[in-house]
Amino acid sequence: MPLRSKASSPSASPSPTPAAAPKARGSRTPEPPALAVLADGPAGNGAACPWVDLDEAGTGLSVDNFLTTWMSRLGNALRRTITVPYAAQFGVTVTEWRMLSVIAHEGRLPFSALVVLSSTDKALVSRTLKLLEARGLVLLQASGRGRASKLICRLSPAGLDLHDRMIRVARERQAAMILRLSPDERLGLYRALTKLKAECERDDDSDLSLAQE
Repeated sequence: MPLRSKASSPSASPSPTPAAAPKARGSRTPEPPALAVLADGPAGNGAACPWVDLDEAGTGLSVDNFLTTWMSRLGNALRRTITVPYAAQFGVTVTEWRMLSVIAHEGRLPFSALVVLSSTDKALVSRTLKLLEARGLVLLQASGRGRASKLICRLSPAGLDLHDRMIRVARERQAAMILRLSPDERLGLYRALTKLKAECERDDDSDLSLAQE
C-alpha cells in the first residue's frame, strides 16, 4: 500500500510562520501620505493642517495659524538660528549685514533703492549707514543738486573684504538649513513662496491702480 506524503496527511502540522525581524531601536514605520495631516507637524505627529479645508471666511482659523503669524515667527526663528550667530562672529548686527549684502550685490545704489531692496524702515537704514560709514565699511556720496540730489551708497575696500568673508559663512549656514528639507519639500516650499510673493505684488499693483484713478 503506497504511503501518503506528509504534505497531504491530515495530521501533519502546518509549517511555522517565520518570525518578524525585530525593529531597530528608534526606527519608525513609514506613514502613508495624507493631505490633511502633517507627519511631523509643529503640534506633534498627526497634527491636522488648518489650511486644507479653509473657507473664504476663514472660519475657525486661529491667530496662531494666520499666514502672517507663521511667516513672522519663522523669519525671527531663522534669523536667530542662522544669521545672528555668524553676524556676531564678524562683529556686525543683522541689520548691518543686510545693508552690506544688498550694497555688495548691487555694487552702488541710491539710498531710496537700498530702503526698498532691504525691506527695512527708512530711519533704520539711515542710522545703520551712518554707523557703517563711521566704521569705514560704507562710502556715501551725494549725487546731483537740489531736489534731484541723491545719496549714493557703495562699499569701501574694507567693507568688500568683510562681505566676501561673511558671504561664504552665510551660504553654508543657509544651505545647512535648506538641506534639512527633502528635494520635494524644497521644490514645494520654493514654489509656494514664489506664488505668495507674486500674489502680494499683484495686490500691491491693484491697490496702486485704484489709488491713481
